[in-house]
Amino acid sequence: MTHKMVRLGASLVSCVVLLHGCSSQPSGRYQQAHDSAPTRIPTATELQSATPVQEPLSRQGNQDYQVNGVFYDVMERAEGYSETGIASWYGNKFHGHLTSNGEYYDMYSMTAAHTRLPLPTYVRVTNLNNQRQVIVRVNDRGPFHSDRLIDLSFAAAYKLDIVGHGTAPVKVEAIEFLSPAVEHRYYVQLFASEDAQKISTLRDQLPKNWQAHATTQSNESLHKLLLGPLPQVEANKWLQQVRAKGFPNAFRVKITANSAEATDSNNQN
Repeated sequence: MTHKMVRLGASLVSCVVLLHGCSSQPSGRYQQAHDSAPTRIPTATELQSATPVQEPLSRQGNQDYQVNGVFYDVMERAEGYSETGIASWYGNKFHGHLTSNGEYYDMYSMTAAHTRLPLPTYVRVTNLNNQRQVIVRVNDRGPFHSDRLIDLSFAAAYKLDIVGHGTAPVKVEAIEFLSPAVEHRYYVQLFASEDAQKISTLRDQLPKNWQAHATTQSNESLHKLLLGPLPQVEANKWLQQVRAKGFPNAFRVKITANSAEATDSNNQN
């Protein structure tokens, strides 16, 4: 989630006074316009790493999406994920509000936000400045800054000694469970319209190599032009290609056992 990270002073007590003094009036669905630090430090129990548990994917929060004109393609699996980047944290402003997978954000729980990892995913986060580690459960989307990799809860950031600095370089590694992998297949949706003739004409105008993969689907009054079905890796390649060549709003559609489930709710008219 988009927010401005605060920099704290030498001690948490003094920084809390400073931050509350700088808080703006409430705006939108949040009680304050800018983020701020909690009024207390985490307890010893709250500083314990999250215990990894193999969970099914959340019913929401796992669709491809767009924020501020940027497309985010949600990873199908977290196995093998390892990346270094900058971690930030979020606190009071978002405490008690819904996360992307429909849970309530608790800044004293060991959780985190990531733009692309499946929800939920357990990851090990290492502060590369001091080698401190913590395991957190990713249950939210963000941070939507090009120079940041992960947003940590206040408790996780406190354990890694990131709170006082606001950000830190980290390594993020997915906790893996031994389970059989399921390879899903996808469509790449190019366009949707209530005008069936428009879809047919547009299909005929596609490049020859695209037409070999093109298909149409109709759902009540909505007609769709798609490419596929395709394995995930190939679908990702086609997605980047079609976005660059005239279909900037194209997105993937995961094929489920019963139907094709769109992984983005945006339709073009």
